[in-house]
Amino acid sequence: MERPAWAPRSIDITVPSVSRMYDFYLGGSHNFEVDREAARRAMEFMPGLPKVMQANRAFMRRAVRHAAGAGVTQFLDIGSGIPTFGSVHEAARRVRPDARVVYVDRDPVAVAHSQAVLDGDEHVDIVAADLLKPRDILASEQVERLIDLNRPVALLLVAILHFVEDQDDPYTAVAELTSALAPGSMLVLTHAAYEGIPLPPERAGGAVEVYKDIRNPLIMRTREEIARFFEGYDMVEPGLVPMACWRPESAPEDEDPYAFSGFAGVGRTA
Repeated sequence: MERPAWAPRSIDITVPSVSRMYDFYLGGSHNFEVDREAARRAMEFMPGLPKVMQANRAFMRRAVRHAAGAGVTQFLDIGSGIPTFGSVHEAARRVRPDARVVYVDRDPVAVAHSQAVLDGDEHVDIVAADLLKPRDILASEQVERLIDLNRPVALLLVAILHFVEDQDDPYTAVAELTSALAPGSMLVLTHAAYEGIPLPPERAGGAVEVYKDIRNPLIMRTREEIARFFEGYDMVEPGLVPMACWRPESAPEDEDPYAFSGFAGVGRTA
């Protein structure tokens, strides 16, 4: 397999990446055949996966605009992935031109491409770090330069927590991050679940097995388990709901059934 010029030499292009699979679902070009092959295998079980990802991105943009409209000007997006049209800084600046954004990802392709896209923008940057190491994120030069932790921050954990197994204790990582944020901060979150998927669980489970096969297990938590991430936050209306139901811009009944897969929510501290 020929290595594209934009692919860092440090990555193994023969191993699928969930961030590059996500890029493929969204119609992006920063993915390899191994990523496309894994994504197509998952789509054999859940053909609506691209629609799930589109609904996820659409929710993220609505949530970011809501946060910016509520006065938040700082955004920390962990698990940001490969930049695509309508990224956090673009959505935030539609409401607050002074918005500052720090992206965080551990995928070298996502980091390298973000650096290229963001070059020259003094109010946006990318950190190569892992959600499970909150101190590395909070102590990074990028966060210290762009984010004032004494003022409200919108913390985005969009489509990332379902890739963290229980044995790695995602609840502690989230609690450590949120405890560092000032009052008035927000938590923006989406998470996969069997609830809402317009397929029998055993068929949707086939797609879950694909992610397990590529050593990136997809953890399908219940609504109650997902709600635990919001401990200490007051839920913004309408609460923790299917992605297409969170402050929709069009009638939910007009949405594709796959847009109701999993849950999305926004919380704010007092």
